[in-house]
Amino acid sequence: MNQMVFRMTLSTSDPQIWEFYKKEWHRQEEGLELIASENYASLDVMAAAGGIFTNKYAEGYPGKRYYGGNEFIDEVEKLAIERSKKLFGANFSNVQPHAGSQANMAAYFALLAPGDTVMGLNLSQGGHLTHGSPVNFSGKMYKIVPYSLNPETHLLDYDEIAEMADKTKPKAIIAGFTCYPREVDFARFAKISKSCGAKLIADMSHISGLVAGGAHQSPIPHADVVTSTTHKTLRGPRGAFILSPAEDTAKLVDKAVFPGLQGGPLENMIMAKAVAFHEAARPSFKAYAKQIVKNAKSLASALSDLDFTLVSGGTDTHLMLLDLRNRKLTGKEAQISLDSAGITTNKNTIPNDPQSPFITSGLRIGTPALTTRGMKEKEMNEVAHWIDEVLKNPNDEAVRGRVKAGIKKMTAEFPIYPNLIKE
Repeated sequence: MNQMVFRMTLSTSDPQIWEFYKKEWHRQEEGLELIASENYASLDVMAAAGGIFTNKYAEGYPGKRYYGGNEFIDEVEKLAIERSKKLFGANFSNVQPHAGSQANMAAYFALLAPGDTVMGLNLSQGGHLTHGSPVNFSGKMYKIVPYSLNPETHLLDYDEIAEMADKTKPKAIIAGFTCYPREVDFARFAKISKSCGAKLIADMSHISGLVAGGAHQSPIPHADVVTSTTHKTLRGPRGAFILSPAEDTAKLVDKAVFPGLQGGPLENMIMAKAVAFHEAARPSFKAYAKQIVKNAKSLASALSDLDFTLVSGGTDTHLMLLDLRNRKLTGKEAQISLDSAGITTNKNTIPNDPQSPFITSGLRIGTPALTTRGMKEKEMNEVAHWIDEVLKNPNDEAVRGRVKAGIKKMTAEFPIYPNLIKE
């Protein structure tokens, strides 16, 4: 990326936009990013995402396009496919989905008919919108039988899921979550699915980087279709991909993506995905994935020591969910207060939350972005104390200012893109 050319052209051609760009750069550089679904892509990934492949329309698949001039586009998309297959040990891959929601929709379209019964985790307990929420296409087009966490442990109750599957005979079961802090037993989900004749769709969007780095078991040997985003723990561009083990399933997936759901793919983002898959195949990425989990466990332990209540008692992955009721705070209040101190989080429902989804009683926290910066267990302990300090005094501007100053000092030691902007 020629950063100086980009800076000079945009700063003069559209100074209004450039001001917002600079402000966002400062926000990212000087704050602590604790949203579990966010990360920092490399300069190479960003260069690919913003490069000349933006200009090309490539409707179709490699070798079967509806436009000319795709000879190099085809090679890059094939490379992205091969890299994703090798990285995850899959037989087939589709790298065209624009986002995780489209990837999940394609999985449904490939394996199901409208009106079929689908089992997915209840949204309020850690499931995703596309796993059966009534306001989403999944809940509108399919008959959803939601399963829940154990009310005492807040863990997946595989025995109860098996009983529900045996009773309702779903056509598909969704194994994958947007806010579940414990490792998922995909082999058990596969056994449940097989026993009731259901297809297993594994949504590994949150954990794909952990899977790639060997820090979480892989769903690939167990699922009929695996979907994932590329921008969370995988640390790539904003986009998605779909893996499948069998050729007949792969053909259904390909037809569901195009022409079923999408037209021309975003080949610039596919190029960026190829770069991200290449980066995730390096030995250093395995160390990174393991450090994400170490950091999450360290942060969870420190928060627990500070009398925070953690849903399920801790974490096995990259994220944790705080139950703030003992702090007499809502998730929304905590998010706003922390944000003003330079700590970015997101409010989140807890199991059986008495608050609405717009308020919530919980706060979701993750460590992928801080780990990308190079922070380790020592910094996680400091972060926990800052969170505690702010939430003990959520309306105290002096406290927030003091914490923000400390954070700015720490983040200066762990820059993300130190030379991206020269003001």
